[in-house]
Amino acid sequence: MRSVTRRRAFRIVAAAAGLPLLIAGVRAAQPKPRFFSWQGEVLGAASELTLWHSDETLARRSILKARHEIARCENIFSLYRDSEVTRLNRDGVVRPSPELVEVVDASQRLGGISGGAFDITVQPLWRTYEEHFWSRSDVAPDISLRALDVARTLVDFRRVQAGTKRIALPPGMAITLNGLAQGYVTDRIADLLRHEGFEQAVVDLGEWRALGSHPEGRPWRAATREGSIALSDNALAVSSGTGTAFEPSGRFHHIFDPATGASAAALTEAAVIAPRAMTADALATAICVVGEERAADLLAEYPGTRTIVTRLDGTRFEISRR
Repeated sequence: MRSVTRRRAFRIVAAAAGLPLLIAGVRAAQPKPRFFSWQGEVLGAASELTLWHSDETLARRSILKARHEIARCENIFSLYRDSEVTRLNRDGVVRPSPELVEVVDASQRLGGISGGAFDITVQPLWRTYEEHFWSRSDVAPDISLRALDVARTLVDFRRVQAGTKRIALPPGMAITLNGLAQGYVTDRIADLLRHEGFEQAVVDLGEWRALGSHPEGRPWRAATREGSIALSDNALAVSSGTGTAFEPSGRFHHIFDPATGASAAALTEAAVIAPRAMTADALATAICVVGEERAADLLAEYPGTRTIVTRLDGTRFEISRR
């Protein structure tokens, strides 16, 4: 091993002395973090991804991956295209993907916990109201009595034959996963982004899921009809009959009470904050049906959840799990 001469040693020391300046120069050359975004439509809802990162290539590649995953999920859950759900409703049977099995299983669990207040087989009620109010292809003399009859004969989540290899429905029945699927897709995209290395992002695909907190060191803010809600590493879903009304009075809207076929009238809005968006999505719908008196019992089955409900008189009240 050659000895280091005094002159060479001086050069090494001099080089080392300049190393902090070199490192500082490299750091200064690195791009600063900034926002990257994408806007589109997911399962019929206006949607947006907001990412905070310094690597533009990574951000744009991750947004492209997210868009591919969204398209794949829409081919499973959408009611507006040829999907697994539309084929199940048309044919009465489908060989399900693992994703469809997972979401249907989650719906069946909440259906049982809620005593049937959450029920994915309410799609015949949607058709009934749509035909009466919008297309006017089947106008009933008394739409409430017609809806009650449909609820008694074609709405019952317990009649869904759900398995890993086959999901089947009795004749005339149909499902909608609109009370879970947006939350499920939101979770998949949030998980994808976290896996890609994003620590600060907001996924808004009809429901919200926040990764980390805002770059300014505060929570992200999600706007609802009744105000805004702070989010940090959690999810938010909001259900309200005002979202889709069949007629101007708002009495008939898209959140149905499966027992009566009528539109739910216990609350104006239910906003649920939960660790995951699918949980928040489903609970928000169920709480709109059961009302604030039973909300805490539902939340008790899902750790880390709470709800802010808006009563019919406009007052707001927060409920946490017991």
